[in-house]
Amino acid sequence: MENRSFMNKYAMQYGTYMGIFWIIKFTLFPLGFTVPFLEFFFLLLTLLVPFVGYYFTKMYRDRICGGSITFGHAWVFATFMYMFSALLTAVGHFVYFRFMDNGFIVTSYLDMLHAVDKNQAASAGLGSSLKQFEETINTLGSLRPIEITMQLLSQNVIYGSLLALPTALFVKKRAAFPIDNSEEDSKDDNNQDENKE
Repeated sequence: MENRSFMNKYAMQYGTYMGIFWIIKFTLFPLGFTVPFLEFFFLLLTLLVPFVGYYFTKMYRDRICGGSITFGHAWVFATFMYMFSALLTAVGHFVYFRFMDNGFIVTSYLDMLHAVDKNQAASAGLGSSLKQFEETINTLGSLRPIEITMQLLSQNVIYGSLLALPTALFVKKRAAFPIDNSEEDSKDDNNQDENKE
């Protein structure tokens, strides 16, 4: 029981760091509509997420677990870490969509769709895909901030639990050769018996 609360403590700590990273990364998303470089930077940071998760899980293994960890332990830790980071990020998402967005993301996507030449898209076979994408964006625009936040939270938890699988595979490490004290104890007992004689 103590080990589990210990693991939860560090999953919360590293999950907080990861959550701050995700919030900073998310701030680049709406800015990317006006500054294309920031959109590229957002994508780059998104691709770094599994590596950051690996780094934190490896740090937990080396600093807290004494350099060894089982696959199951690593997976549970990484899943909890991603879950805690998703919870913190959900606060950032809610604040953004409730007080700052005012339909900016939906409007930006719709403007991008309207800028696409419909004739070229139809000839390329993308007409139905664009129509479907527009319907999806309109549906997104009808959601309340809490509904968008809950959608993003559930996605982040699912993606995090999936990312935890390869992380655990790479981080798992058996303890170095365990010392078998039974042979040394029997030798000591034999030496003591000989000394008594």
